[in-house]
Amino acid sequence: MTPAPAPVAIETVDVLRVRDLPFDAADTLLSSYGLQLHRVDDDAPIPGSFWGEPEAGVIAHNVYARGDTPVHSMLHEACHLIVLPPERRALVHTDATDSVIEEDATCCLQIILADALPGVGRARLMADMDAWGYTYRLGSTQAWFEQDAEDARAFLKDHGLPHR
Repeated sequence: MTPAPAPVAIETVDVLRVRDLPFDAADTLLSSYGLQLHRVDDDAPIPGSFWGEPEAGVIAHNVYARGDTPVHSMLHEACHLIVLPPERRALVHTDATDSVIEEDATCCLQIILADALPGVGRARLMADMDAWGYTYRLGSTQAWFEQDAEDARAFLKDHGLPHR
């Protein structure tokens, strides 16, 4: 009998982290959608984190991230807020939605907005999403984004958000 492999520490998954970005660039992007990005001290609890550290957290119009927070997580949680109307955004604390179309729109928008962050871009973000464990029917984030995200793009377009 072979022993089970030791679990891989989240910190060893090779994805871009918030510490790899110019913080001002991320803050500027999020503020253009009425959000405020808060830098959380290393090893401190992240307010509003649904999955727990190092995943980003959301409370109303605030996004919380540490240096070890994956960029895809910071973008994902921010996009949850961006796709919501202001009256619903104000009520968010930790869990942004249980709507399938809002989740799909969030995933699509995070990929699109990755192009606005220096050194990120959609190709790297999609690779990071795959490495982290996002799963899609077509087997990869890129396949979903390119072949199966029409409903998400329509939602974004209908809400006046970037959709290409």
